[in-house]
Amino acid sequence: MSENLSPSRVALKKITPDVSAAMGSLHAAAVSAAQEAKLEPELLELVRIRASQINGCAFCLDLHTRDARGRGETEQRIHTLNAWREAPFFTERERAALALTEAVTLVHDGRVPDAVYAEAAGVFDENQIAALIWAATVINAYNRIAIATRMVPKS
Repeated sequence: MSENLSPSRVALKKITPDVSAAMGSLHAAAVSAAQEAKLEPELLELVRIRASQINGCAFCLDLHTRDARGRGETEQRIHTLNAWREAPFFTERERAALALTEAVTLVHDGRVPDAVYAEAAGVFDENQIAALIWAATVINAYNRIAIATRMVPKS
């Protein structure tokens, strides 16, 4: 049986509304921390897209690429984000944020290396680093929710 034809999954918001609301509050708090730290919303969308690429979350990729486009992100940068290290289209700040995002997302591969953290600390202050870690953590949690419940992108 194809995975796409599997029985529907649990509706988390319906079954566990308090937990779903808490997740929404965590997301709102992370967004607020990023705003207070003066992180660019466009940068946060790159963080969300990159983590979602790594995790293979179609729902979040669809959502955040649409959000990024709405903020003026180019198709070229969205299409090359998966190869940001080789693409010349990303700034030093974006590269540091993407490296940190990848390390947080792939923490099972050996933690967040000191070199990655130092690179981020070279271009972001502590409040911004904290906000980036929260942004990466929240999107990773949302990726896992969307994948586990087989949420599908809007058509």
